[in-house]
Amino acid sequence: MKNCDLPAIITALGGRRALQDLLGVGPSAISNYLARGTLPQWVHAPVCEALRARGYQIDPGSLALVEPDNGTGRTNGSSTGAPNGGSVLLIVGGGIAAYKALEVARRLQDHDVAVTGVMTRGAQEFITPLSLSALTAQKTFTDLFSLTDEAEMGHIRLAREADLVLVAPATANLMARAANGLADDLATTILLATDAPVLMAPAMNPAMWSNPATQDNLARLRSRGVNFVGPAAGDMACGEEGTGRLSEPEVIVSAARDLLDPAPKGPLAGRHAIVTSGPTIEPIDSVRFIANRSSGKQGHAIAAALADRGARVTLVSGPVAIPAPRHVDVVPVETARDMLAACEDALPADLAVCAAAVADWHVTGTRNGKMKKTGDGPAPTLSLAENPDILRHLSTHISRPRLVVGFAAEAEELHANAIAKLARKGCDWIVANDVGPKTGTFGGDNNTVHLITEAENESWQPMQKTAVASKLAARIAAHFGDNND
Repeated sequence: MKNCDLPAIITALGGRRALQDLLGVGPSAISNYLARGTLPQWVHAPVCEALRARGYQIDPGSLALVEPDNGTGRTNGSSTGAPNGGSVLLIVGGGIAAYKALEVARRLQDHDVAVTGVMTRGAQEFITPLSLSALTAQKTFTDLFSLTDEAEMGHIRLAREADLVLVAPATANLMARAANGLADDLATTILLATDAPVLMAPAMNPAMWSNPATQDNLARLRSRGVNFVGPAAGDMACGEEGTGRLSEPEVIVSAARDLLDPAPKGPLAGRHAIVTSGPTIEPIDSVRFIANRSSGKQGHAIAAALADRGARVTLVSGPVAIPAPRHVDVVPVETARDMLAACEDALPADLAVCAAAVADWHVTGTRNGKMKKTGDGPAPTLSLAENPDILRHLSTHISRPRLVVGFAAEAEELHANAIAKLARKGCDWIVANDVGPKTGTFGGDNNTVHLITEAENESWQPMQKTAVASKLAARIAAHFGDNND
């Protein structure tokens, strides 16, 4: 088929991730489609169906689309194809960590962020412009004095059209040239000409990072408003160990998204919330542990919903396999005792939501190494001790949050047990949910909850955990508004 306006189609569908989910393909497939400017014939039917469901008129042959009526009696015209997540100009510096820039570019696009690449001469010694272009479906720029590039995309325009300039990796040399206002290649010229926020992700040898010259350049750049993420500590490619590793791609992407979409203001702005989430795991030996089936989906969704309403959220989470919400400070823990300590460290707070499924007991006399099965003796006996009661501890703390919300995960006599827990723990609200084996609550996306306070017992309809979180966050915001607290 002839080329279609694929960026417009992606925007109409809700972004790259929406098209991936619709077709069941990965991000590289979308990049390939964009590079070719076409979609394979087999995807026409589901794409047309999805676009029609969104109110678009679509030609199934050419995939030419007309936008929905915007309420004025006329359509909006052709789409620009600009992703909803903003645009990033990714400057790749010359270092062994340059290969990670490819993963950064890919993950940014997973969040519907458009990426255009710029590579220094040193970066091209480690990765090729073609590699970056293949992932971004955009031309990668390398030469300040390319007459073609200057005619089609002058360096000033390139610097000004991005919503964010991201330098990853930012080498010691690149930081030094930027700090001193040099403009001797395309990358440094862009950094001098841009009026967009700049985020640098340094990567270099630990001795270079700690050198006073580098630290002075760091301070100068920060004083001019340049943002930094990392570097991290660990083993280096050169064989040394220390601070200087490029931050992991997901950390860089999170920092970039925070600058593209700053933390929202809302009714909980100025409030500090502590949210516990996920399971705790209690070791038996160095290999085995006691835990439960909590996925953390509900607690993480609550943290995200509170952050969306402007709260500063500290999310104390046991081990989970889901990403951290945006605009949230995550404190990873393992045991119940770790979780309690992290909650105490996070005080004072205006509110606490204890959504974690904390193990009731821990094993005493935990062994180092692995307990071996002998085959000719009795099974070992585990001695258990009660874990600290985090909900009650916060409810009775000298720095008690103004509102403390607990969760009651019950498999039987839901209301009676939840009401008793409310009185026993001393919290203000209890969110009770049935976690029996047939409910699918643990690990699932849906939940059926009951909000219990001293004044009311309210049953909510079954809904997705994100919807439960949004409704609970709205009630929390209303509580603080009503009480002018």
